[in-house]
Amino acid sequence: MPFDAATRATYLERYRSGPSLLRQAWAELPAEARSWRPGEGKWSAHEVVVHCADSETYAATRIRLLLAEPEPLIVGYDENVWAQRFDYQATDPELALHLVEVVRAHTLATLERVPDSAWGRVGRHSHSGPYGTDDWLRSYGEHLEVHAAQIRRNLAAWERARP
Repeated sequence: MPFDAATRATYLERYRSGPSLLRQAWAELPAEARSWRPGEGKWSAHEVVVHCADSETYAATRIRLLLAEPEPLIVGYDENVWAQRFDYQATDPELALHLVEVVRAHTLATLERVPDSAWGRVGRHSHSGPYGTDDWLRSYGEHLEVHAAQIRRNLAAWERARP
């Protein structure tokens, strides 16, 4: 079911506030907790932040495809493969946070200029089938909230694991 104007506005506000939530969660971490992994196959807070930067850059392209192209194909990816292949642990997390902030601001400015009639466009996601602008907004409106919470869970686990 497509978003009504009020729901869309709520998700746009969540999208707008996401970078500050992520940066705040990162700032709460002691330096020694930032690269700590809570378990086998789990991401460190550092890797979470870098994932968010990669995700944001791809999200910016996805929404533009949905808004501008006829029948766009939105290609999925394996975030765990990206984390390994692009060595997230060796990537500058401050640069990643800055990228999240800039890409979100640029995309938000774009979204604020599109007419209401642009919302509701649908393409196809390579992994999940039909995928529209509201699916995108729901996903990315929540995305940084989810990862800020993940960083806080990492911190709590790190604190419990300390002698």
